[in-house]
Amino acid sequence: MEIERKFLVKDTQYKSLAQPKLIIQGYLCVIPNRTVRVRIIDEKAFVTIKSKTIGITRQEFEYEIPVNDAKVILSTMCIKHIEKYRYTIKLNDHIWEVDEFLGVNTGLVVAEIELSNENE
Repeated sequence: MEIERKFLVKDTQYKSLAQPKLIIQGYLCVIPNRTVRVRIIDEKAFVTIKSKTIGITRQEFEYEIPVNDAKVILSTMCIKHIEKYRYTIKLNDHIWEVDEFLGVNTGLVVAEIELSNENE
């Protein structure tokens, strides 16, 4: 289960806290009750399946796949692509992921945190 909260980021202080990693991701399926995406981060690739979000919780299944397979899937099967820089910041007992979007989404910066329960 994935329990997360997301926030819009309004300043750039996060850039001094971590080195960014480029993420290229594409969507194979985006419908109300599920999302299937392929993502390349550095030299690794993943396929992720997420269920519909109920409250702030959803099921998530993620599997590593060969990078060359991910490149083929991204270039031939994906509905849309997103590129972004991710800054991973450890704060207390949590990891914050700050995503700075590129391309048509330039200017959008979102921070998310995974929680152990919905009341945290």
